Amino acid sequence: EWGQVSGTSRADLEQDNIRLEQESLIHRGQLQRMSELAAENLRLRQLLNATELLMDSVLVTEVIGVSPSPQSHTVTIDRGRDDGVYVGQPLLDAEGLMGQIISVYGGHSVALLITDSTHALPVQVLRNGVRSIAEGQSDYGRMTLKFVSPTADIVEGDELVSSGLGGRFPVGYPVGTVASITQKPGAIFVDVDVNPAAELDRSRHLLLVFSSGRDRVRGIQ
Repeated sequence: EWGQVSGTSRADLEQDNIRLEQESLIHRGQLQRMSELAAENLRLRQLLNATELLMDSVLVTEVIGVSPSPQSHTVTIDRGRDDGVYVGQPLLDAEGLMGQIISVYGGHSVALLITDSTHALPVQVLRNGVRSIAEGQSDYGRMTLKFVSPTADIVEGDELVSSGLGGRFPVGYPVGTVASITQKPGAIFVDVDVNPAAELDRSRHLLLVFSSGRDRVRGIQ
């Protein structure tokens, strides 16, 4: 009889352990969700703070898709023609320039990120106004400056902003920070690596910028 009770108790304990493990898993999942909600709340607050620095009207949008190809840096957002989105429209996150709209549909749009290998962006050094072109390298954490002379007044740590040349991006939006400058033997130009300001591989809530010259201007929604 003692053995039967002992066996029953062991079975009960095993069931209790399984139940506790399941409850623990559920609780951990709930905690993860709470952490994500807290982080999302912080990101939205940062995005809201960023809008206070902008002179243009903006519209909040959310990333709903990402290109599966590592060579193609594009994202799909949940705003489209119905919201007044247009081709060439600048896209920001709370930290800086993300890219520009390349395709517009009724309820969504596709944006090309500044780190895509086909993207080139006119920039200038915030410190002194020296101009250059920042090109994507299909690397979310890296861009390069083209045709920089060894005598150019550009140093590591310099902040780069959009220059406004070409009319695609408004002037003054953060683009990145000069990470390194390398002079190769015999090279005419120096290699300048740039760390993008925007969190291109993780930002989900973004801002569409409507320049003051557009007929249809939308505010924050």
